[in-house]
Amino acid sequence: MIRNYLKTGWRNIEKNKGTSTVNIAGLALGIASVIMIMLYVSDELSYDRFNKKADRIVRVVFNANVNGEEMKEAVVMAPVAQTLKNDLPEVVDATRLAKSYNNRLDYNGSYYGQSSLGYVDPNFFDVFTLPITSGNKNNPLNKPNSVVISETLAKNIFGNADPVGKIITVTNRDEQLNVSAVMQDIPENSHFHFDLLVSTLGYAQARKTSWMESDFFTYLVLKEGVAISEVEAKLPAINKKYMGPQMMDAIGMSYDEFQKDNSIGLFLQPLTDIHLHSDFSDSTTLEQGGDIKYIYIFSAIAIFMLVIACINFMNLATASASKRSKEVGIRKVLGSNKNQLIYQFLAEAFISTLVATILAIVLFLLTLPFFNQLAGKAIEFSSLLKPGYLLSLFGLILLITILAGSYPAFYLSSFNPLNALKAKFSGNGKGSGIRSGLVIFQFVISAGLIVATLVVREQMNYIQNKDLGYQKDQLLVVRNTYLLQNNEDNFIQEIENDPRVASVTHSAFVPAGESDNEVGGIFQNGEFLRRMYFYNIDENYIPTMGMNLLQGRNFSDEFGNESNKVIINEKAAEILGFGKDAVGKTFQRDTNEGLRDITVIGVIQNFNWKSLHQEIEPLILKKNPYGGIIIRSKTADMSGVIENLDLIWNQFHPKEALDYSVLDDAYNYTYIKERKMGTILTHFAVLTIIVACLGLFGLVTFTSEQRFKEIGIRKVLGSSATQIVALLSKDFIKLVGISFVIAFPLSYYLMNKWLQDFAYRIDIQWQLFLLAAVITMGIAFLTIGIKSFKAACANPIKSLKTE
Repeated sequence: MIRNYLKTGWRNIEKNKGTSTVNIAGLALGIASVIMIMLYVSDELSYDRFNKKADRIVRVVFNANVNGEEMKEAVVMAPVAQTLKNDLPEVVDATRLAKSYNNRLDYNGSYYGQSSLGYVDPNFFDVFTLPITSGNKNNPLNKPNSVVISETLAKNIFGNADPVGKIITVTNRDEQLNVSAVMQDIPENSHFHFDLLVSTLGYAQARKTSWMESDFFTYLVLKEGVAISEVEAKLPAINKKYMGPQMMDAIGMSYDEFQKDNSIGLFLQPLTDIHLHSDFSDSTTLEQGGDIKYIYIFSAIAIFMLVIACINFMNLATASASKRSKEVGIRKVLGSNKNQLIYQFLAEAFISTLVATILAIVLFLLTLPFFNQLAGKAIEFSSLLKPGYLLSLFGLILLITILAGSYPAFYLSSFNPLNALKAKFSGNGKGSGIRSGLVIFQFVISAGLIVATLVVREQMNYIQNKDLGYQKDQLLVVRNTYLLQNNEDNFIQEIENDPRVASVTHSAFVPAGESDNEVGGIFQNGEFLRRMYFYNIDENYIPTMGMNLLQGRNFSDEFGNESNKVIINEKAAEILGFGKDAVGKTFQRDTNEGLRDITVIGVIQNFNWKSLHQEIEPLILKKNPYGGIIIRSKTADMSGVIENLDLIWNQFHPKEALDYSVLDDAYNYTYIKERKMGTILTHFAVLTIIVACLGLFGLVTFTSEQRFKEIGIRKVLGSSATQIVALLSKDFIKLVGISFVIAFPLSYYLMNKWLQDFAYRIDIQWQLFLLAAVITMGIAFLTIGIKSFKAACANPIKSLKTE
């Protein structure tokens, strides 16, 4: 019986090639989109789940609001881990991780450049599932200066030799590390990646007892069945007990007094939430994570694509009811019952879905490299062949069969055999109303995606062209000049001799991309005010960056030692209460030697030194140049400057190649997630419109066939082709117009919510909706018009000869 259903179903698909092609093409695009997004979402959701204790591991994080400064940090104080393990019976284990920067490796006189290095507690491998392949597998970090290295690093340095017991030197700190074990490379779907994990037993920072300095990423393992909220409820008491006494010494205020107007505390974050649910300051994160909002957005797009394709199937199947009415009537007269007819039509839907799925897999294979590049992933086709995904794919085929095929099956099988044999079905009435509703739904999604794409594009253009308070164009950042040591100043002088170079500044602090970070406590009249960020610069920084000095003067060697002089931004002047008369005013900074008086010598215009997601924060500039350099070129074509820069660099025989970047590129990379979203939205908006228009084309084709005789009569009576096109188009254009009434308010609300993530953002203008309407209506009318015009130009004699 099943074989008969499938055979008959295939014959009907072959018989109605036009309708079947539209259905299968739409379904193929929808299924291909679902496959891609399914694998993307699955990859994003898999982060850190490879750890055997993943469901019990939490990260301790720090949140505070102090005099208007909101602090969200993923690092906490050194003693937190052991304290929570000792004081909370719900905590089974606790471990710490500290990231080290600019690590250069040497082995037996061979230089291996920069590698990622982290200091971890000896029990780190008891908490995280990082398999050790050779060496000490039980307690590899139980000695000071012991290190576990990755398989890739072991291969690069030691080749096929056994690295265990060998000594690696971290040259910039002259630190000797003894290789105790080799671990598998940390999986891609981890929120941290290191080539070397060094024991904290030899790390001075790990022995700190201060509850006022945050240095460590701290992880707890909770007992099975313990709720995070249960542990979090006990943290305020821990904060008061250990932070309170030190707070009095540090800022002269008790914990209870401080909490009256401020908030400060430790909180817990599930390990599996870190990748998608983190909004901590960039300086306290290990790696840039994902964003759960985009998971929701892309999942919704996949569902909408699939639903639209299913709607096409339902629309065309029910619209072509009159063609199949006689078939249904004859089947019923010959003894077929309703269930048999339902199975028959579901079989046809199953065959169409199966063919569409095969085409979708081919499309997925062809577009996978492009999608990986776009999404920044390394998804492989073999991922789809895993049992779980294959089972999901089969389930998807059944789901689409039911979604797309059930309504047409029940609708067609319900025909009265007498009316069916008389062909008294014109596609009007209730079925027509449902089809109209489905067309409106399709174009609500299509128009909404177009609006979303336009809004994202406008916001990205705004970000690109916004006045940032500095000139980001024609700036070249060189980050590793400190490797030249005593030759660094000579290197800078050689660069300044290049006629294409306008100016050079010596600083490791950059307002976009990778940058050093310094923060300190600020006091006024001996009372703690809040923390503020510092930039360490030289006298060339402000002119090189194109910043605007509003009050006072710049740093200058003419004034001798200016270690206690600073330049502040407008925001800092506002918070310090200096207003527009800040020059000469003083405040204090907390140092290791106590409070130190600082005098303001200048005020610069506010500039965006963080992402536009955040408001401009107070900033203090002090003269203490170190690190890399920033070069302003006189020309936008910096290839010649870079070429000369490389030649000068090599004259000093450094151990590494020149590490440079264009600041404009680093700025754009800050918004890479938003740009990816915009690009993906654009592509899926196009695909959605294509699928919707495929369905619209099919419906217009059917309508023109239904009204074939009417069109012929109208032409004989003098109607022009334009009038007939208008006749066939008006109902469909009306449906597209109605979709705008629903789509535009909905898309405005959703995109306005998205824009709230930006402190600096566009206002959504009515012109965007007009443009979206023109694009959608234009594509829809073109789709309708092509088929309508063909019908209008047909010879009326042919239609009048029928029957």
